Amino acid sequence: MRTRACRSSLLTICCLLTTFIALAQKPAGKKAPAVHKSAAATHATAADAIKFVDDAEKRLADVTVKSNRADWVQATYITDDTEAIAADGEKEATALSTEYALGAAKYTGLQLPPDVARKLLLLRISITLPAPTNPAEQEELTKLRVGLEADYGKGKYCPSQAAGESSPAAANAFADAEDKCLDITALERLMAQSRDPKQLLDLWVGWHKISPPMRPRYARLTELSNKGARELGFSDVGVLWRAGYDMPPDQFTSDLERLWQQVRPLYLSLHAYVRSQLVKKYGPAVVPPNGPIPAHLLGNMWAQEWGNIYQLVAPPDVKAPYDLDELLKAKKVAPLDMVHYGENFFKSLGFSPHPQSFWDRSQFTKPRDRDVVCHASAWDIDNQEDVRLKMCIQVRGEDFITVHHELGHTFYFRAYENQPYLFKGGANDGFHEAIGDTMALSVTPEYLHQVGLLDQVPPASNAAGSSDADIAYLLRQALDKVAFLPFGLLIDQWRWKVFSGEIKPEDYNKSWWELRLKYQGVSPPVARSEADFDPGAKYHVAASVPYMRYFLARIYQFQFQRALCKEAGVAGPLYRCSIYGNKAAGAKLNKMLAMGASKPWPDAMEALTGQREGDATAILDYFAPLKKWLDEQNAKNNAPMGW
Repeated sequence: MRTRACRSSLLTICCLLTTFIALAQKPAGKKAPAVHKSAAATHATAADAIKFVDDAEKRLADVTVKSNRADWVQATYITDDTEAIAADGEKEATALSTEYALGAAKYTGLQLPPDVARKLLLLRISITLPAPTNPAEQEELTKLRVGLEADYGKGKYCPSQAAGESSPAAANAFADAEDKCLDITALERLMAQSRDPKQLLDLWVGWHKISPPMRPRYARLTELSNKGARELGFSDVGVLWRAGYDMPPDQFTSDLERLWQQVRPLYLSLHAYVRSQLVKKYGPAVVPPNGPIPAHLLGNMWAQEWGNIYQLVAPPDVKAPYDLDELLKAKKVAPLDMVHYGENFFKSLGFSPHPQSFWDRSQFTKPRDRDVVCHASAWDIDNQEDVRLKMCIQVRGEDFITVHHELGHTFYFRAYENQPYLFKGGANDGFHEAIGDTMALSVTPEYLHQVGLLDQVPPASNAAGSSDADIAYLLRQALDKVAFLPFGLLIDQWRWKVFSGEIKPEDYNKSWWELRLKYQGVSPPVARSEADFDPGAKYHVAASVPYMRYFLARIYQFQFQRALCKEAGVAGPLYRCSIYGNKAAGAKLNKMLAMGASKPWPDAMEALTGQREGDATAILDYFAPLKKWLDEQNAKNNAPMGW
């Protein structure tokens, strides 16, 4: 999955950060300001707090552009020099953010105007990786964070032999690369195409060799950032991260479990069905009929989304209504055309087009002459008009949907551009991701037909039940949307335990695979040990990007979609609803987006959906016909549930 929404100096390539985290992303000038003098006084006043917040907003806003531009260059032109420039900028930014976070804590307990109190809260919890106040440790932490992310961006696997049995495209690509080294973009493409378990194992093991050298540095990064968190009054970094959801951290953890239990039966049905089909393809010696699924067989390097194996698990009597990859190729769509499709979607809702600078300054394709971070992300460079997209676009359905997702971020940026600096962010970090995903849910057969990519819309289900086309469409969606849920939940479960000390450095890999087994029901394809560091082979771990936003986004997006479809007056099943072209839905959406982070997230949720908490019933509504069909297939195939 792709993205980064806010560009920051503390998180060079993170996928989008809300206001809570956005502050940490802001650059610093040549000298970090001292905390306002009265902040250190014993008897701070409301006037002192207001002055402190005003100073913070001005300073942070002033230094943002310089740092964001340096980070952009580092992400799109990876060299030792750009890494050093980014590290220098983050060193100052870390000190600046730490000064304001420490200063904000000194006004706790004062009677303040609501907006000032909220800004102080956001300042206090603004730093994703808080640095200790010791300058040498600040510099060390910054170099560790930048270096780990750069190692991931430069990571490559050099295959030793050509492919075995696989699709012609995969075999040719692997043969061409026999004497070359493959970056993660090429590896992901091969993982999606190959059907040879030996080749898939080779690719999986090869990529996971990039991360063991990260292990001691990650342990040190954890040690230093925990020290910084304690100086801010938090017991560890994980507690700080969970403090950004307008509820006590323990309550947030419980709420996540509530949402997971709502969706778990749907995931178990999908897992059982997929496993039974993979047993038919690869045999019980490769895929245990009652056990976890080997992680290299699910069409994705991290087994996080399974859509690439749709053809393997779709039964013969259920025909896919269309292949978006083939539709794009048939229409000779170019990478830049895909971005135009995405922008036109938002224009149809009543949003104004992006400025010319977006087209002039974005990275749409992978340069041939240098290393870049290809992980798709949306950037807000100047907190106003200079928004950008960074991708290495491939002409395929996955990237078509990702473009719509990423532009959800850029239009969100612009919707709240008139908010005060500290309120320029999503209602919580899950909101930013959910908005992008909600827009992608409207990439339905109806939408593809409206924009001229699909000649004929397949028939929808009727009173007699769901059509084959419906089931095929929902199954393809579930292989990404539903399959991702436990993965989205466990990444930060692992990190929170690492930060708290429950998981020790000597147990990093063991605990990683225990959580993947517990939530996902997947297993490593070969024996792993503590000589490995498999978490680091995932971008968001190497780059220290919080991940719970993606789990929340997969829940929220269906709530948002259900509310927007109701506003648009679209009849029929939720999964066939596209809000393309509906100005009423666009107006309601824009009203919520414009709130930014100015209110607690339940207020923003209520403004769009009428509800004040996350609710997974919308995702269950969306996939209800598929759940019924999966249960029928599992009963017919005697496919056991669980592992």
